[in-house]
Amino acid sequence: MKERILIIEDEENIARVLQLELEFEGYETGIAHTGTDGLIKYREQGWNLILLDLMLPGLNGLDVLRRIRATENETPVILLTAKDDMEDKVAGLDLGANDYVTKPFEIEELLARIRSAIRFSKVSVHGKDEFFHEFASLSIHEQTREVKRNGRSIDLTPREYDLMLHLLKHPNQVLSREQLLDAVWGYDYYGDTNVVDVYIRYIRKKIDAGEKSTLIQTVRGVGYVLKEQVNEA
Repeated sequence: MKERILIIEDEENIARVLQLELEFEGYETGIAHTGTDGLIKYREQGWNLILLDLMLPGLNGLDVLRRIRATENETPVILLTAKDDMEDKVAGLDLGANDYVTKPFEIEELLARIRSAIRFSKVSVHGKDEFFHEFASLSIHEQTREVKRNGRSIDLTPREYDLMLHLLKHPNQVLSREQLLDAVWGYDYYGDTNVVDVYIRYIRKKIDAGEKSTLIQTVRGVGYVLKEQVNEA
């Protein structure tokens, strides 16, 4: 899934150049030319980063930043500032901006700062990363498809991965075989429901090997639940 960047910049030429450069680098973008429109777009959709010009008509950049930080601190914000606006730079950082670049800026420097801000945000809000899922000692990251338990990498087939991810997204919730079939194999699957049992056995062998607890429990007559259970000595 592409990372999404919101550009709040009143100078249309600058906004357009930023959009083209970012999309060339593989990002999805959105543009707003006023502080009010930027705040609306921010609230309507999820963004991985915001490029925020300070000199905006109406609701200025500091006001936009203040309102964003009043609700959350996770989304990285990079300020676009004028050359001699040191006071505004300091104010922006105090309000919770992650970084700033001074106009005119080199696009390569801005891209590097964007990569750094996004990377740091994922590390600093590890458990809040929308692509990162964790239960007990097991974790999955959807973007990298990396599966680990207690730091040990686990190699799952595509179907095993999809089944494990669905269970991980519904911890402590009993899921019937039919629910798992619909979610992982699709509503048009007409095969034997025992296929779920087969894949659960495959997954258990991989994730529980050498561990002191099991993570997928059988609920007799119903299905399965992701719930940690310590092995008896």
